[in-house]
Formats: sequence, C-alpha cells, structure tokens
Amino acid sequence: MRAATQNVVMVLLLVLCGLILQSPPNAGAQENRTAQSFVFDGSWPKLPLPNKWTFGGVTGLAVDNDDLIWVLHRPNDLNETENFAALDPPQAECCVKAPAVLAFDRQGNLLHSWDTPQGHMLMVDSKDQVWVGSDTFRIYTKPGKLIAEFPRSAQRPTPARQGGPPSPAIPAGTEMLVTGVEGASFDEPAREVYVIDNYLAGRVLVFDMDTYKFKRGWGAYGKPLGEIAPLPRAKYDPKAPLTTYKDFLGHVTVLVAGNDVYVADRQANRIQVFTKQGKFVREFSVAPETLGDGSAVGLALTKDGRSLFVGDHMNNVVWLVNRQTDKISGRIGYLGRNGGGFNALHMVATDSSGNLYTGEVDPNNRVQRFNVR
Repeated sequence: MRAATQNVVMVLLLVLCGLILQSPPNAGAQENRTAQSFVFDGSWPKLPLPNKWTFGGVTGLAVDNDDLIWVLHRPNDLNETENFAALDPPQAECCVKAPAVLAFDRQGNLLHSWDTPQGHMLMVDSKDQVWVGSDTFRIYTKPGKLIAEFPRSAQRPTPARQGGPPSPAIPAGTEMLVTGVEGASFDEPAREVYVIDNYLAGRVLVFDMDTYKFKRGWGAYGKPLGEIAPLPRAKYDPKAPLTTYKDFLGHVTVLVAGNDVYVADRQANRIQVFTKQGKFVREFSVAPETLGDGSAVGLALTKDGRSLFVGDHMNNVVWLVNRQTDKISGRIGYLGRNGGGFNALHMVATDSSGNLYTGEVDPNNRVQRFNVR
C-alpha cells in the first residue's frame, strides 16, 4: 500500500512539474506589468465639448512640441441618434457637427477648433505647422490659416463601388498623390515626409518637406512603384505565408523611427520594415489569425523608443511590440464601450511624458488617454 501511495505521489509531482515547465513563469507577469503601466484617465478631455459639439470618427491624432493633442475627426459621422440639436426645429439640446480639427491641452481644455475637408491623418511639425490629409495634404497654422497644399494627380480613379464606367488607368509609378492620404510620418532632420497614398491599396511616397517635390517611393517588399500590381488584391488567408501577398492589401500606415521605416499593412496583419531608401529589411505579423478589417493600424513609439505601440482595429487592443525582437510584449485595453475599452480603434499617439492617446471611429467615436505610471 505504501509503495502504491508513493507511486501516485510521484506521478502527481511529475504532472505538476510538467505543467510548470509548459507555462513560461514570467510571461503573464510581464504582460500584467505592461498593462498596469498605463492607467485610463477619465478626466481627459474635458466633456461635454462646447457649442453642442460631439466627436465623429477619429481619423488623425498627433501631439505637438507643446504637448497639445490634435484630433482630426469626421463631423459627417453625426447620425440620427446624435443630431437632435441640428434638426429644424431642434429636438433636444445636443448635438451639432463640430469642426474637423480640435486641439486640447494636457488638462483637457479645448484650445483650437477649425474646419478643413474631412480626411485621414494629421501631424504637426517642429515649425508648428499642422498637416492634414484628405485628397491631398493641406498645411495650416495652429489657428487654422491655410499655408500650402500638396500637388496631386489631376486624374482621379473612380472606385468600383461607386459604379459607373471605370476611369482611365493611372500609372502605378505616378510620382505624386493619386487618391488620398492614408498615413504619414516626418523625418525632420532630413526634411522629408513619408506619405502613404492609398492608390492601389497603398504606396510609400517620400517628399521634400519644404518644396513638396517627390524624391522616391516604393511598394510592399520595396518593389518599384511602377511594378505595383493593379487591383483587386487577394483576400488575406492566415494559413498562407505572408510572402504570398506581394503588394500591400490595404489601409496602410507608416512611422519613421530612427533609421527604420515601419509600414503597417492592416488588411494583411503585418508590419514591414524598410531602410529610409526603401530597401526591405524584414516583416512580422501582428495577431495573424485576425480576419475582417485586419489588425495593425495606428503606430507610435514608447518614450524610451524601445517598443512600438500598435493599435489593433479588430481585436481592439494596443499591442506593445519590442523593436529588437518584433515580438509582442504586452497589451492595453479590451473590446468595450466603457472607459479604457475600444471599439474600432484607429489612431494612437504619445506625449512627452510617455502618456498614450487613442482615437476610435464608429461606434465609439472618441479619444482617450492612458497615463503612464
């Protein structure tokens, strides 16, 4: 009996040891520490907005040198559940469309508000110029005075979903914006701006920041612009190798970080890394099993520059990705409509203290702050 009991105890000990070995002891702790390093701050921004305004879907988010947080949103997202004050006669005290550009200080006060064509992407350079993307880039002063406008192709392709006859083919190698701005990032020491034109599901175009002249460009894997294939694209399959997709699949964003150029291809759940001259270096997946609209969307750097914040549109979390290993080291947030959750996460940005700001499109249509501990 004693021998049988000893054998049972020995088996249980072996099983327990096996379970311990199968679970990395620090993995959960590391993730929890990361999540707990950022605390949702419900006091920012100060709400309600003035003048019966409300947010539309957030399509641009940036922090300037004065730590003002700039928000580009879609006023036309105001729908029949929110537009009661805009009706004739008004049906309730709120709401009406807000100007497309809103800027807040770190205390949550609204300091700037002005209109611009509804679009996608907003940045502020070291000269305090506000760059707003739509069918082209328009550059404004902080109070909203238009300074300049990027040149763009006179030809505009008609998306198939709009119906009608197809527009004339526009060469993939066209060295200017063709459709609209999807993403952008500055390299101010070189006086260059990297722009994602969403023509053909995404092209990387590099322009001089001062003259707006084209300098170079490329597609996925660094292929020349002229070799980018026409649409449509193959549908993403998580079982297929990433190299199956020789071109970007769509909704592409860019971040210049040191000598690296990170290009997030949301529809393919991947991030490709290039040199500044467009040489492909490597790629890695972000939540590769994700279907639908895809994962990797907004990009930002942590304060120490060692990790990326990667907004995930479908899974509705912010991933932290180690820049040395390209591996996920933690996550922030969850799918939800309460404070600290996300639904249709779209944009991320950071301030000089390392606090994280996020922007969502419909249905949440809001900005949030997560303070770093």
